Amino acid sequence: MFRSIRWRIAIPYGALILLIMLGLTAYLSGLVRQAYLASLEAQLGAEARLTADGTAPLLASRAGPETLDPLAKHWAGLLGTRVTIIGSDGTVLGESHANRPQMDNHLRRPEVQQALATGQGKTIRFSQTEGYKMMYVAVPARSASQVVGIVRVALSIAQVEAQVGALRQAILGAMLPATLVAILLALFIAERTARPVHWLTQVAQRLARGDLGARLVPTTRDEVGQLTRAFNAMADHLQEQVTTLATERGRLAGVLEHMADGVIITDSEGQVQLINPAAARLLGTDQVDALGRSLAQVVRRYQLIDLWQRSRERGDEQAQAVEIEQRGLFLQAIVTPLREDGRRGYLLILQDLTRLRRLETVRRDFVSNISHELRTPLASIKALVDTLRDGALADPPAAQHFLDRMEVEVDALTQMVQELLELSRIESGQVPLSLRAVAVADVVGPPVERLRPQAERAGLILAVDLPSDLPLVLGDAERLQQVMTNLVHNAVKFTPAGGQVTISAQGGPDEVVISVRDTGVGIPPADLPRIFERFYKVDRARSRGGTGLGLAIAKHIVQAHGGRIWAESREGKGSTFYFSLPVAS
Repeated sequence: MFRSIRWRIAIPYGALILLIMLGLTAYLSGLVRQAYLASLEAQLGAEARLTADGTAPLLASRAGPETLDPLAKHWAGLLGTRVTIIGSDGTVLGESHANRPQMDNHLRRPEVQQALATGQGKTIRFSQTEGYKMMYVAVPARSASQVVGIVRVALSIAQVEAQVGALRQAILGAMLPATLVAILLALFIAERTARPVHWLTQVAQRLARGDLGARLVPTTRDEVGQLTRAFNAMADHLQEQVTTLATERGRLAGVLEHMADGVIITDSEGQVQLINPAAARLLGTDQVDALGRSLAQVVRRYQLIDLWQRSRERGDEQAQAVEIEQRGLFLQAIVTPLREDGRRGYLLILQDLTRLRRLETVRRDFVSNISHELRTPLASIKALVDTLRDGALADPPAAQHFLDRMEVEVDALTQMVQELLELSRIESGQVPLSLRAVAVADVVGPPVERLRPQAERAGLILAVDLPSDLPLVLGDAERLQQVMTNLVHNAVKFTPAGGQVTISAQGGPDEVVISVRDTGVGIPPADLPRIFERFYKVDRARSRGGTGLGLAIAKHIVQAHGGRIWAESREGKGSTFYFSLPVAS
């Protein structure tokens, strides 16, 4: 209702009139009431003085209740009021309406005290004796300038209240029609005033919805007509500006939307004015929520905030490499000051160099690792060849031993090359997978039985705990057995004698999780995130052999099946390797 200008005009007018009438009612009621009470007080005062003059001789002669009590009733009958004759000590000596012997001392009554102090006392209160509100007026009775008693006259004010109530009802009865007429008149005036505004509102709403051709024909020459013509001129200018801005904005939005680099524009106070999808993705924020917020709240990286502040302080372009470890990102950040229409702003560009750095790191680590892996067997072969050349060929048994050692090193090199080729083919997707529904027991059983003799020679217990109700998984049985072989072989190799290796599985609605748990030496927390990298070995001395490629191969095989692989470990308490496989539908 209050959204309409008609009601915003009519209701305040009606409320104002209603308040005025209520105020007038209260004022007039109070004024009339005070006038009636003043008149009643004057009347009762005169009657009290008349009664006091007639009673003073009797009070001076110390007449008793037997004389004054009938006298009080006599005066009450003549005046039509309640008359009370009180001695100077407060004792009630005569009473026209109540039972005098049961009345208490009246010396401390307010009207009595006021009469003794000023010559006349008045009070209005509820009478416990009569059961209604009364006005009491008391005057002293004097004899030879001495107060010999007090005469009090009282009368109910119910008539006064009734007259005031009648006046109040009359005013209220006139108030309601007047208020209704005022509201109707205000509605009529408001409707005539609001009609052109309503038409302007409709045209403005059409403009807001995109109808830039909406216009309003002026019908008057008054202020509303001038407003209509100004509105039409504004709409023409707006249509021209919107068309131009839409074209430019479309070009800019297309560029920003498809840029690989993140772009953020802030004002001089650091409030984000623009952010493209690439920047929101790199910073892990929402594009809509970021607008209007401070740069610190959006980027949440002190390096980027410091870079922006340096550009602001120095007034020139600043660049810095920033690494976001939590998200594994490596960015090149560039902050450039902007000036437009006297206002300062800043352009922040984020170039994602994560992939380039990762490739560089992988290349560097690969060269370092493969160099390290090749150095040991090549050095051994070189030493064996030198030994044979230096005369060991003349000793057939020693020569045979050296040749056997050379064959072991060559086999190690051959295995490394084969695993590298295998890993390369898996990563590049050149290894086709023969996917079919496979029982988990067929994935776990053959590798376990193959490695059981090795576990027994190492003094280990190799246990398999597979539920009977496991669903079939979708996979290539041969490749999955290769994963199990790598995991179980590692568990056997890194578990001391007397330990145990347990293979178990747990089924779910969408996947089956297979685990290999051992009681071995465990993996340090610092090494755990990197164990699936190629050539990475927890055993820094590499005394346990192996190429460091087994877990990398297992990871890529599992991922090629659409599964996950991870590990949990406590150093000295053992490790558990998990991998998941999708359930065959």
